Formats: sequence, C-alpha cells, structure tokens
Amino acid sequence: MAGEVQGVCGKIGLADLGRTLMHEHLLIGYPGWEADTVRLGQSRAEMVKVCVDKVEELKAGGIDSMLDPCPADLGRDVELIAEVAQKTGFQIICATGLYKEEEGGTAYWKFRSNFGPQVEAMAELFVHELTEGIGETGICAGIIKVGTGHGAITDYEKVVLEAAARASLETGAPITTHTDQGKLGDEQQEILTSHGVAPHRIIIGHSCGTDDHDYHMKIAGRGSYLGFDRFGLDIVFPDDSRIASLAKVVQAGAAAQVVVSHDTVWCWRGQPLPDPAGMAAVAANWHPLHFVRNVAPRLREAGVSAEQIEMMTVENPRRFFAGDALP
Repeated sequence: MAGEVQGVCGKIGLADLGRTLMHEHLLIGYPGWEADTVRLGQSRAEMVKVCVDKVEELKAGGIDSMLDPCPADLGRDVELIAEVAQKTGFQIICATGLYKEEEGGTAYWKFRSNFGPQVEAMAELFVHELTEGIGETGICAGIIKVGTGHGAITDYEKVVLEAAARASLETGAPITTHTDQGKLGDEQQEILTSHGVAPHRIIIGHSCGTDDHDYHMKIAGRGSYLGFDRFGLDIVFPDDSRIASLAKVVQAGAAAQVVVSHDTVWCWRGQPLPDPAGMAAVAANWHPLHFVRNVAPRLREAGVSAEQIEMMTVENPRRFFAGDALP
C-alpha cells in the first residue's frame, strides 16, 4: 500500500519513519556457529535485554526507526527483532535475501544446484518472506538484502542478485546490498538494473569503504543510493576519510542519494570474535548514535548544512521506501 513500509510489527506509515538508521544489526550468526558447542554465546533472554537497552538509547538519542538488513543465512531471528520492537515501541524493518558467497549459507544452495538452477527457488523464498511471512512467524520482510565479496562477483552471487531482482519486480520491494572495501557496487547496480530493477530502488551498501569519488558519483549518476553506513568502524576504513568523502558527495549535488548508519552488531551467535574486549577498545565509536553525536557536527564543519544532514537521515529513507523518484 502506498505510503507504508512493512515493519516487523506491521505496516509503518512512511510519514512516521522519522530519523532512520539504514543498516544496523540486532543479531548476527555466521553459518557454522551452532557447531561450536563450547562457545554458543549469549542466551536469548540476554540478547533481548541487550537489544532493548540499545533501542532505548537510540530513542533517547532521537532515532525513530531502523533497518536491520540481516539476510536469511546470517543468523537472522525475526521473532527476537519483533519482541524487541514490541517491548520498546520502536520501528524496525527486517530483510529477506542471501549473503555473499564466502560468508553466507552457500552449502545448501550449492548442493541444490546439482539438480538444477536455483534462481527460481531463491526468488520464491524472497517473495514468500516479503508477502506471506518468514517461516511460520507471520512476520514479513520489508526489503531484500544481497551481497558480494572480494575481487569479483561470483557465479553464485550473480544468481542471488538475479533472484533478488525477480522478487523485487514481483513485489515492489527495494534492495540493499553489502560490498567489501567499497568495490563492486557499480557492478551490482549494473546486474540488478539489467534485470529490470529501477536504480532508485537500490542502496549500494558500504559505499563508504572507499574514498574513490568517481566510484561514488558513478553509482549516484546512474540513479541509486549510496550507503554511508559504517561510521565508527575505523578498523575497516577511517572515519576521517568517510566524512571527507561524504562531504564531497554532498558538494557534488548528491545529498539526496545518501543514507547513513554504522553496521553495528549488538549480539552474536557463538563467539566469532576471539577477543570482544579488544574489538571494543579499537572500535570505541562503533555504536549507533555515533553519527548523530559525532559525525554530524564534523560534517557541519566540512560545509554540509543541517538541512542536508536531515535529508540523509529523514527524507532519503522515506523516499527510498516510498519508491519515489529522485528529486
């Protein structure tokens, strides 16, 4: 229905989205976590408490909504997300989709591919989760998430991208992506649009993994959104470069095509980080209020207006989910 986006607790009026973070994770679990039976991680009750506390911080910090774009094969737990949303009255959108080959649940799909192509089966999954619900939960996704890894887009990833395009065209759902090191987003865009997806229905995620201005403007020039969505994750790419790059994109006239976030992970299935305390020490700013508290003031110093910052946090997410044409 026009003017709404699917949230984990039902439809959300687009006028009510407010200030929206477009890439945060309540919970991640890399495939295989369940085999590490001596390091299974937090209990469900502990995870719910962590997430409820984090959401209350976000609400107090002026955030109204968020997207958790965890795909189906990365430890996604939509019932946990919905429980947190219900306890806090916070608006959360979840995703369908499949992750990049090297870290996703590829073994299942590769085995199935021995008996035939999997594009239709993947697309069927995405459509069902968008329209009927995820498993037996009745909770519907509001977006499709896909990803690519290092070097080149693999044949498996191309199949996932095509399936996402088919599902997007059938349901009208938008697509958000994962990229590594700020590369291959232009190729993702080319594949998705070649299968009929309108460019303004696509966010190229983690575009802030590079300071290549030509790369940013190539994607923006073709009509898609740039995800500057890893603020605070300096161990991957420095915030100084992200801020300078974003200011340059804004000065080039593309402020209407940027969404922001941090890609934080609040809870983990298992213990993929051997030294969580060490990670916290080197990523002290990796929290979902970093943009509001620290990055926005630095953008203002770099010449980005308060109105442009408001556009990136409020207007752009609303327009993206609405499917409205770019201004």
